[in-house]
Amino acid sequence: MQPLGIGIVGLGMVADIHARALAELGGVIEVRGVFSRDPARRAAFAARHGLPAAPSLEGLLADPKLEAILLLTPPDARLAIVEAAARAGKHVLTEKPLERTTAAATEIVELCERAGVTLGVVFQHRMRAAARALADLVRSDALGPLAAVQVALPWWRPQAYYDAPGRGTYARDGGGVLITQAIHTLDLILSVTGPVAEVAAIAGTTRLHRMEAEDFVGAGLRFANGALGSLVATTAAFPGRPESIDLSFAAGSARLEGGTLVVTRLDGSSETVGSTAGTGGGADPMAFPHDWHRDIIADFAAAIRSGRPPAVPGRTALEVHRLIDALARSAREGRAVAV
Repeated sequence: MQPLGIGIVGLGMVADIHARALAELGGVIEVRGVFSRDPARRAAFAARHGLPAAPSLEGLLADPKLEAILLLTPPDARLAIVEAAARAGKHVLTEKPLERTTAAATEIVELCERAGVTLGVVFQHRMRAAARALADLVRSDALGPLAAVQVALPWWRPQAYYDAPGRGTYARDGGGVLITQAIHTLDLILSVTGPVAEVAAIAGTTRLHRMEAEDFVGAGLRFANGALGSLVATTAAFPGRPESIDLSFAAGSARLEGGTLVVTRLDGSSETVGSTAGTGGGADPMAFPHDWHRDIIADFAAAIRSGRPPAVPGRTALEVHRLIDALARSAREGRAVAV
């Protein structure tokens, strides 16, 4: 396969993780340039990872060997950049969320579709071996119908994290724990169980943080397949523990915690898939491996070369945006709402 010429646009918090992932994809990816609006940051990042720096976004997009961009800016900067990339005929792999609002996220999806370029989203938790095994288990119906779902994200962020300009605000991030942290686990749940039909939620900011958006959400969930569920997501649970998903079936249960899946059957048998891995749930939000990012970038390159959709197409990612909207609306209005 001819290496995919890719440019890195934006050097957000996760940029070093992506750089380590790209370093293992020689022969699959060729990084054509790195662009950030901050010249000093751009030069330092390029030197640190041995990558070429691009003097401007326009110059990067004009490179005839550039086929796609890896978009790592904060959410509030994405729409204009995606529009420019799509206009130039470049494919886009973007960090989550697609944008701050579902309306803006939908606009990104539709402009890529109109331009005929592929849009993929970095929901790397889907690439974990344990998550893939869970998806296969549910798809196979080996444990019978799904009855109940429990989702917990007991994470921690110190106040210093929210003191960074724009963090935890609606103007830059689009919200708090839901759209910034829990979005990965919510996307994974939807990819495994199918859609949520109705939610009843509470949300707010605990006394442990000074921030505009929410750092705690609790909700009841009613899935379209008839299963019932619960969600607790917070960044106020010191010192932070791995997120978990518990699924109860007619013939047993499955628990995904961090990178490990444990399946327990009513007949007494059990199996374990995966291994313990950090997911950034504590004070260091970057305390996780780069393997999952590597695999989602490799899949994106293979999708471009083969003409198939990527692992997480942009339109699919709109589903988690709609779920987050419903949770926020339910908490705001104090009633159950349909998704």
